[in-house]
Amino acid sequence: MTATASPPGLDRDRLRDLIDEELPGLIEFRRDLHRHPEMMFEERRTASRVAASLAEAGVEHKSGIAAETPGGEGTGLIGHLAATGGSNRPAVALRADMDALPIEELTGKPYASGNPGVMHACGHDGHTTILLGTARVLSKLSDRPNPVTFVFQPAEEGGAGGEKMCRDGALAGAQGGGLGPKVGRIFGLHGWPQLPLGTVQTRPGPLLAATDDFLVTVRGVGGHAAYPHLARDPIVAASHIVTALQSLSSRTVSPVDSVVCTVGRINGGSANNVIPDTTEIEGTVRTLRGETRATAERRFKEIVSRTAEAFGCTAEIDWQPGYPVTSNDPEQVERFFRVARAAIGEERVGVAPEPGMGGEDFSYYGDHAPACFFLLGLCPDGADPAKIPQLHQPGFDFNDDAIAAGVELMVSLALDPT
Repeated sequence: MTATASPPGLDRDRLRDLIDEELPGLIEFRRDLHRHPEMMFEERRTASRVAASLAEAGVEHKSGIAAETPGGEGTGLIGHLAATGGSNRPAVALRADMDALPIEELTGKPYASGNPGVMHACGHDGHTTILLGTARVLSKLSDRPNPVTFVFQPAEEGGAGGEKMCRDGALAGAQGGGLGPKVGRIFGLHGWPQLPLGTVQTRPGPLLAATDDFLVTVRGVGGHAAYPHLARDPIVAASHIVTALQSLSSRTVSPVDSVVCTVGRINGGSANNVIPDTTEIEGTVRTLRGETRATAERRFKEIVSRTAEAFGCTAEIDWQPGYPVTSNDPEQVERFFRVARAAIGEERVGVAPEPGMGGEDFSYYGDHAPACFFLLGLCPDGADPAKIPQLHQPGFDFNDDAIAAGVELMVSLALDPT
């Protein structure tokens, strides 16, 4: 493995010994979380287990934050380790998400979900375990140049838990409701089954998309299927709307820009010989730039309403703004590349060739501190990444062999003194 110089005072061999000592317990912890998945804003057991392990390691922590509504008892928590030299410089924050998905697990693993219809299909059990391992390893080091804040958030899968963590002061330091000094930079990771095990990728600027959702109710006039001229068919109107919406990407934005409009559900009618009064269209729009996001929303509403009108119908549009673009701070990306090359070797660190159109609520943290989100490879050696279970599939399981690399990367980012 080729590596660049480590930060001054960092004994890489000692660090790896500490990670190896923690690893069996971390794997057991990860599999326990996998066996007991919890949906967004319900991560009480998960948060309790994290808090207990932080306390055992002597890591100061604060629980009960990031409730779904302000003033409630949340399931988010933060931990904090002071710099060993008493420095009050801005803290380095590291983040993990804890919630699971409403999917029936089909892995067949001995530690498969015991909660019917809920599973860790996005690897948040792995993310949480890596961050916990990072905190435990850092607590054993005698030289920590930076204060470090550990952010364990609920509700990444649609609940904007990251936004709630920021609302409750997770990055604001003790003066703003958090712990320690205010955060000066933040890093997060996501396990990525399409990348080789133990490799990492990221890029400056947009890495993941903004996610906006919609529900359109097309209203017409129902009637007998044999006499369509006496009705105003919302199914026909909805079908043309679905087709017309594809012009959002083909005729609305530049060919080198990105916008995705996917209709994931269309529902109308109750019998084969009845034209219904209404039809629903539900889906999502993904973009990578603020200007494109605004344009896509405007054109979406124009296309839907005018197409419905052309067929004698009306359209009610429920537009739900989702997560912002996950955009990486260029300076923190350069820091990440430098630190990662020293930690795992030049050949395992790469630039993501293009942004992805998935969304992530890590995006909210970037409004409060310079941020960098990166992808950690999970694909086993020799496996075809196109043929292994992917994120949000019932056969997915986080690869335990990626935990050690994830911890070393996070520890190294926390210790970088520059």
